[in-house]
Amino acid sequence: MSIQFFLASNSPRRGELLSQINVQYERISAPIDETKKTSETSAEYVQRLALEKALAGLAKNNQQGLVLGADTIVVCGDVVMEKPLNKQHAQQMMTLLSGNTHQVLTAIALVTEQKQVVKLVVTEVTFKTLTEQEISDYWETGEPQDKAGGYGIQGIAGQFVTHISGSYSAVVGLPLYETAQLIKCFREA
Repeated sequence: MSIQFFLASNSPRRGELLSQINVQYERISAPIDETKKTSETSAEYVQRLALEKALAGLAKNNQQGLVLGADTIVVCGDVVMEKPLNKQHAQQMMTLLSGNTHQVLTAIALVTEQKQVVKLVVTEVTFKTLTEQEISDYWETGEPQDKAGGYGIQGIAGQFVTHISGSYSAVVGLPLYETAQLIKCFREA
């Protein structure tokens, strides 16, 4: 028996990545409050968001189907970087990333009415040292404006990356290997 698959995300990148692993899906909008709780670690935070998105999608869909929720954050030291609020905020983030190694945490949550599983993927990314001009020029491309950490590794910012350890697709927004394995487990159950 085939179960209908839903993606609880408006991210075009996540949809493209799902298509790469030949998953037929319908998109379902599941907005949630994405405010970090003061007591949460970065890992707890991103996992909670992925699960809440998936559960909100399932609720919106009358508890039907298999729903995938995902969330990605960038962490440099103790600083959690989400989408930049404006140019100044983006420049602060890029300055912090410049010449440093940071972590990209992507959590995926797969839920049905009977079951829920959350998986966390952590990838380390190292940036070259960036000039103020490079940071300013990058903002002007428009690319960083809707990206966690203020950059898109799959785009122009790929040229800033000197090293990556972990899942490239997780940095883009959806870890393909882990997602495919979770889907397989749910469909075989």
